Amino acid sequence: MKKVYLLFTDTGTLFTKMIKLYTKKAYNHASIAFDNQLQEVYSFGRKNPRNPFIGGFVKEDIRNAFFMNSRCAMYSFWATEEQIQNMKKIIYEIEKEQQRYKYNLTGLITYTFNKPSQRKNAYFCSQFVAHVLKEGAGISFNKPVSLISPYELQCIENLNLEYEGPLYYLIYRQLNKTKAYTYKVV
Repeated sequence: MKKVYLLFTDTGTLFTKMIKLYTKKAYNHASIAFDNQLQEVYSFGRKNPRNPFIGGFVKEDIRNAFFMNSRCAMYSFWATEEQIQNMKKIIYEIEKEQQRYKYNLTGLITYTFNKPSQRKNAYFCSQFVAHVLKEGAGISFNKPVSLISPYELQCIENLNLEYEGPLYYLIYRQLNKTKAYTYKVV
């Protein structure tokens, strides 16, 4: 058994502030990672941090300035090696064909009306994470994955809150544990 990590962030951008007005929840972006140093973090979001209109599958660099000023919550759950390999296989297949995948902006709109989105090869962040968890780890949801919000992911049974606070401090703390990297918090 190994831990899998779910990272929830609030970047404070105009787009995320608008989402937050609707959801009334602290975090509006969800990602999945397989190591506690968060070296490989996967989601659907902005391809370019400065442009909210071009999105799709992303391997997130949470150490860049766009994320470093974010608040976050990192949760973990235990998974078998088989579940982890299944989840990674789903992610790597999407990554390999990422030019075919789009950000599901339509799905965000239909979400507000509680209508599932049926777009092929399109996800928004929590929809993607829910899909990976459902298909790869057998985690069940009581509604379609296109109606799963970041908050609902936080409510999955057997999740353990590992950290909540500024993202830069989480990165500093995780890297400091390994002593393999140096990072200075200003």
